[in-house]
Amino acid sequence: MPCLLLCCVFLTLPVFVRADECKDVSVKNEAISVDQPFAFNCVPPPETSGEVNITWYKDSNKIPITKNIQSRIHQYQSWILFLPLTEEDAGIYQCVIKNINSCLRIHVNLTAFRKYWCVTSRNALLNLSDEYIQTLHFGKDDGLTCHLHFPDSFVLELITWYKDCKEIKDERFYSRGIKLLVNNVSLEDGGKYACEARLTHAGKVHRVLNSINVDITEKIEYGDRVPKITYPRNNSIEVQLGSTLIVDCNITDVRDNTNLRCWKVNNTLVDNYYGESQRIREGLESCVPLEQYNKYTVNITFLEVKMEDYGRPFVCHAGVSAAYIVLKLPAPDFRAYLTGGFIVLTSVAVSIMCMYNIFKIDIVLWYRSAFLPTGTKDDGKRYDAYVLYPKPQNGSQRHDMDMLVLKILPDVLERQCGYKLFIFGRDEVPGQAVASVIDENIKLCRRLIIILVPESLGTGLLKNESEEQITVYNALIQDGMKVILIELEGIKDYTDMPESMKYIRQKHGVIQWSGNVTEESQSAKTKFWKKVRYHMPPTRYPPSFSTSTM
Repeated sequence: MPCLLLCCVFLTLPVFVRADECKDVSVKNEAISVDQPFAFNCVPPPETSGEVNITWYKDSNKIPITKNIQSRIHQYQSWILFLPLTEEDAGIYQCVIKNINSCLRIHVNLTAFRKYWCVTSRNALLNLSDEYIQTLHFGKDDGLTCHLHFPDSFVLELITWYKDCKEIKDERFYSRGIKLLVNNVSLEDGGKYACEARLTHAGKVHRVLNSINVDITEKIEYGDRVPKITYPRNNSIEVQLGSTLIVDCNITDVRDNTNLRCWKVNNTLVDNYYGESQRIREGLESCVPLEQYNKYTVNITFLEVKMEDYGRPFVCHAGVSAAYIVLKLPAPDFRAYLTGGFIVLTSVAVSIMCMYNIFKIDIVLWYRSAFLPTGTKDDGKRYDAYVLYPKPQNGSQRHDMDMLVLKILPDVLERQCGYKLFIFGRDEVPGQAVASVIDENIKLCRRLIIILVPESLGTGLLKNESEEQITVYNALIQDGMKVILIELEGIKDYTDMPESMKYIRQKHGVIQWSGNVTEESQSAKTKFWKKVRYHMPPTRYPPSFSTSTM
């Protein structure tokens, strides 16, 4: 037991110590009349967060105020209650607010006075917390409020209203809840009022008496009989040139006012200013009657907005009140321009790409003929292309191949286009070793033209002959050498094609010959020869005779 008591002492001791260490946040002054209930609610400051514990103390007393509801002074939730207040209750009370992170303290300086309700001389210098000042508006239906600051446990049963110490029984006054409603307020309704409320708390009945000093004001809500224009508000309106526009002027005015409501421009009535054209005219006035005032609407119509209307004030008048609008051109919508420009540029780019893909060969050939001059290139090359072709054993096939290589190719590429070809069997010097001739001349060429026919694959040509081996080897390893692969007939089966040919075909593509090989002259302007010329380098020499290269 001694150990248990010692533990309790150590647990309760920090509570008293921390109460003295709390941070003071505010001091409240309350002057309350005695012999009636009083309640004060301790509201945690805004900086307080989370769940809090509120405890009330009297002066520097370490013992908290009791929470026994049967006690005359007790704490109820965050409230401190005096039921009723006596002169001995005056003093300083402390509200201690604690949570896990902080301890805050609010001081309440309570002063108790004995009020003499119907003897004003004794209370003239007092500023009591239960005395209020309220205002009634002349000529209106208005009301007073009986302020009752008590927790929800207090149940309101009845309120009795007094004026100049006499109970109010005038038919213009009637009580509703904590309100006293007054019909058609007059100047005589000012003066000293009091409300007496009967409240029940914990089974006991308490009476509260508050005094109210009432002033009468003749100012009404809508400008003391001065019309109020709610729109326009001296603002500008964006409108497109040539469009139609209707603008409403909204006015709030007292019912019996006979103010003129109209639209003017250049200090002249709109209908008179635009009398002949009626392009801009005033509309009919509409009225919505309300309880204390009327709402009027009169509009102005622009049948067609012109440049002369921009920047000119159009003024709505209502008696002495006036407000204007100014028309202005809408700001450019740059987003629309950017979007449209992007779409146009994208469309143009796509169209150009499509056109280029379709007419790419013609464009490149035209550019070469128009802007690239002919002449010898200083690249160490002598020939534009080396022609590698099979030598069929069949007589007719041999004749067609010789016709193509020895007549048609030179006629189109050399004489019409100005290229220089090396054709083995035509351009080598007699007596030279074959391998040496091929190796030396292939290195002097800018392109390699390989001609294929199905029979050349099936008979094993372009596999073992020294010419084929040397030229293909140079095409694969020599930098800058491009291959032009020409198929005289469509080859469907590439099984027997050497791997080197398969690689070349995959890398450089193939040009298909269509038609038969005849002795008829060919034109460089046909589709087939344009493809060949496209893959050839720019022309080095002028054509042998005047023939368009396009």
